[in-house]
Amino acid sequence: MEKSKVLVVGGTGFIGRRLIAASLAQGHPTFILMRPEIGLDVDKLQTLLSFKAKGARLVEASLDDHAGLVAAVKQVDVVVSALSGTHIRSQHKLVEAIKEAGNVKRFLPSEFGTDPSRMGHALEPGRAIFNEKMELRRAIEAASIPHTYISANCFAAYFCPNLAQIGTLLPPKDKVRVYGDGNVKVIFVDEDDAATYTIKSLDDPRTLNKTIYLRPPENILSQNDLIAKWEKLSGNVLEKIFIPVDEFLSSMKDMDFGGQIVMGHFYHFFYEGCLSNFDIGEDGAEATLLWPDVAYTRMDDYMKRYL
Repeated sequence: MEKSKVLVVGGTGFIGRRLIAASLAQGHPTFILMRPEIGLDVDKLQTLLSFKAKGARLVEASLDDHAGLVAAVKQVDVVVSALSGTHIRSQHKLVEAIKEAGNVKRFLPSEFGTDPSRMGHALEPGRAIFNEKMELRRAIEAASIPHTYISANCFAAYFCPNLAQIGTLLPPKDKVRVYGDGNVKVIFVDEDDAATYTIKSLDDPRTLNKTIYLRPPENILSQNDLIAKWEKLSGNVLEKIFIPVDEFLSSMKDMDFGGQIVMGHFYHFFYEGCLSNFDIGEDGAEATLLWPDVAYTRMDDYMKRYL
């Protein structure tokens, strides 16, 4: 079967770069939206040029240029957005362009984390982010745009090697803060694996108009599990400081806006268990069951690079 032509929007970001690499690796004709502001950032420009050298095609258009967006969208079959959280609302412009173009077989908005449809109860101010994602979903569905939503849970780089410590991406050396009793199950996913599964979903009829959850069985771990794996790898036993839920929530009051958002997410992940405390319904599917051929990265192996 001929591979769909893919347009990636937000291709210079953390997950965007990986989506482009996965799209090229899986043989898709890959297009990258090159926004005008990229020309002012040498690192991002060089990233795009490196993908061009590997066969990707750069398409110049601005999110504020409706006609340019429509022209870009008309060149492809699938649009994948990897725009960062600050640009969530900008995706409505993509929806309008896709609606007018009328040729797109699948749109994947930039989600990749927690399923926003399950986060109506989220703590403020973080709830606003989930609300904005749901507003975008409603716009996609109202426009009858074929779609797939990706719930990739916790990207390993942000939560795994640091043993879920706030304020650092590096493993702790002496002490580790443990949330509650440390036994709530959380789901960790290698970012490259997340991109691989995402690209696999594009032409798969089983994923049409569904939410795809990335739940690698061996990466469904509690914080205690994660700590134990690191201690075994490093040979270093850490002092555990257990943080009761009331103490954790009260500490949010002293945080700035961004800090409160982060703390809210940690509460839902590590105290509430929002990533793993539900069964996937008929409107969803689980990635490792759909594509058992993907040899996903276990967190033991992921953490070895930090030794």
